[in-house]
Amino acid sequence: MADDLLRQIGDLVLGSVPTMIIFIVLVIAYRYILYGSLVKTLSDRRERTTGAIEAANAAIAEADARTQEYEAKLRAARAEIFHHREQRLQQWTAEKDKALASARLASQERVAQAKAGVEAEAASARQRIEQAAGPLAAQVLQAVLPSRTEEVR
Repeated sequence: MADDLLRQIGDLVLGSVPTMIIFIVLVIAYRYILYGSLVKTLSDRRERTTGAIEAANAAIAEADARTQEYEAKLRAARAEIFHHREQRLQQWTAEKDKALASARLASQERVAQAKAGVEAEAASARQRIEQAAGPLAAQVLQAVLPSRTEEVR
């Protein structure tokens, strides 16, 4: 029985030798024909994918840099606009103050001229009253005295 078993195992091993040789030839053929090409293709794909990712990251970084540059330019433009607006407001305020001062000075001059005119008219009226006072007093006396003389008679 042991001899039978050994003989059967020997027959089995002898029968599997061609299968093992074919398997070894296929593994060697696979190694030289397909495996190198597959490894090369996979490494190329990995390099392209890595390259594409790196290129995308570089593009994102460049876009971020441009965005920051544009934002800085926008901030500078806004600051310049604000500065010009402040200058314009200061200029308008200065012009308004100048116009108000000019109007105030002109109105003070008019008031002074009107005051001088009123004082001149008042002096002229006083002078006329004083000049007219003498003849008017004489007329009043004549009017009053002749009427008294008539009353006495």
